[in-house]
Amino acid sequence: MRLRRKRRLMRCVRRRRDLRVVQNNTRRIRPRDVLLMSVVRNEKIRLSYFLEYYRRLGIGHFLFIDNDSSDGTLEFLKDQPDVSVWYSNSSYRRATFGVDWTNYLLRKYAHNHWVLTVDPDEFFVYPFCDTRPVDALTDWLDSTGVRSFGTMLLDMYPEGPIQDAPYHEGQDPFEIAPWFDSGNYMITRNPAYGNLWIQGGPRARVFFTEHPEKAPALNKIPLVKWDRRYVYVSSTHALLPRGLNQVYDEWGGEKTSGALLHAKLIDTLGDKAREELVRGQHYRASGEYKAYLEQLEKKPVFWCKWSERYINWRQLEILGLMSKGNWA
Repeated sequence: MRLRRKRRLMRCVRRRRDLRVVQNNTRRIRPRDVLLMSVVRNEKIRLSYFLEYYRRLGIGHFLFIDNDSSDGTLEFLKDQPDVSVWYSNSSYRRATFGVDWTNYLLRKYAHNHWVLTVDPDEFFVYPFCDTRPVDALTDWLDSTGVRSFGTMLLDMYPEGPIQDAPYHEGQDPFEIAPWFDSGNYMITRNPAYGNLWIQGGPRARVFFTEHPEKAPALNKIPLVKWDRRYVYVSSTHALLPRGLNQVYDEWGGEKTSGALLHAKLIDTLGDKAREELVRGQHYRASGEYKAYLEQLEKKPVFWCKWSERYINWRQLEILGLMSKGNWA
């Protein structure tokens, strides 16, 4: 594992040549700031609400990588004083699906900071997030010697077909997609990295009915007290050193954990899937997006007997999807 981590570090340093700085405001980062890292492409429609949401949680500075957007994403981000942004028109796939770029910027700018690494359709929920800023969580994690924080990705969806609930720029996506699956999840343990591997939910039900083992992973470790020796190895599903993946007790016990509300299943998914199929830059030759397109043509309904309307983090804890653990 040590050799694998060293190779990952060397790889991210090589891939730094893919990145061109557009706006570097990192001098404004304060020692105790919680940072946010995200790789984006053609996500302008989401970004104003995304930034609003995370500013409310208390994120101190945003690090973005724009992968050759054509919809005004880069221009929008350049106007934000708490944002630093880099641009690349290089291959997302050859950069290990953006992980090499992420690892390089985290190594350079996030050392000794808590950093939240999320996609632009992921919204972090943690215990007491309705009353406590994110640095209250990270202060508590520091006090207990914890350096990584796990979440389950919860796919959110509308009651009817996603095409019938159009999303508008700046809108809270959970106004139109407030439902999630309260059950129907499968958990295994990844022997290589020691992390739990979670699958299931609406994407498994609708898009991967005949091959649930090919459904996307729902386990993520997005919040880490970063050290320049650390690397992500597979999106935010797993890290090295291996001990950072021990964010749950055996089979998902009572360690403090959170959730990522996932706003993927809205009406922008069809256009995104068509674009990514043409580009061919995603895992398994973008097979996940092929499955999306094939089923979306049938206007599927995701609502089912497991559906729950989202209320708050306490509801997720009652359902066993996250835990406040010992944090009171």
